[in-house]
Amino acid sequence: MAEGVIYKAISGFYYVQCAEGTTECRARGRFRIDKNSPFVGDRVEFSVTEPGRGYLKTIFPRKNLFVRPPVANIDKMIIITSAAIPITDPFLIDRMTAIAHKKNCELIICINKFDLDPAKKLYEIYSSCGYKTIRTSAETGEGLETLKESIKGSVCAFTGNSGVGKSSILNELDSSFSIAVGDISKKLGRGRHTTRHVELYRLNCGALVADTPGFSSFDTDNLNNADEIEALFPDFEPYIESCRFHDCAHIKEPDCALIEAVKSGEVQKTRYDSYVRLYEEASKYKAWE
Repeated sequence: MAEGVIYKAISGFYYVQCAEGTTECRARGRFRIDKNSPFVGDRVEFSVTEPGRGYLKTIFPRKNLFVRPPVANIDKMIIITSAAIPITDPFLIDRMTAIAHKKNCELIICINKFDLDPAKKLYEIYSSCGYKTIRTSAETGEGLETLKESIKGSVCAFTGNSGVGKSSILNELDSSFSIAVGDISKKLGRGRHTTRHVELYRLNCGALVADTPGFSSFDTDNLNNADEIEALFPDFEPYIESCRFHDCAHIKEPDCALIEAVKSGEVQKTRYDSYVRLYEEASKYKAWE
């Protein structure tokens, strides 16, 4: 028996990395019966049947699990954004921060393309919320050492709308591998997807990183309970207990401390607008449908 981490999964084959190297494994049928399929990022126990080949025996308990994209045990989520083309909508960032909080991932907001636009407003919004916010440029290298130090020794997911530079940043963080980089479509103002499957890449700083598809592919089914949305915005916490009504939805109720904090500038309006949108979307969800 041996233990390792699944770093790639393709067509029913799971590539497990351990101290001795990589083993190509198949999964036993009981995983399907138990409805517990292996995922990239899983810590597993496996048996070797011949050099370089084996089969999975056990999936160890997970810290978290994403179904779309299929990846498990993420320590940190790095949300890549940009104020240059393609410009990132703050709502997309806030949706991802909410998912990360629910999945117990530490958050890093990475504002890329600093050489083209310093993104002062984006930086102000997320740094004031208490998130670690780093401005980078894959073109000039600015901020990349800070980012590398921030993810050292962690299992990380890199995500962001297509074209903001996820693959370019990964290529600059470690020159030992090269991920295909797509051109920006000038007509549409967005990038072409270059990431075809989820795979963990080991950087020379010891981090394992997953270059994941864009925002539209991330699992949003986790945001279907309207009552819990407020808890996924930690910057709201100082205010939500001061509302007049204990079950305040913070939408249009009188004497809402959160709404007053938005009016006074203590809470970022874009964050509040994202909360309202997520709350209203979750309110439409019917569990029986």
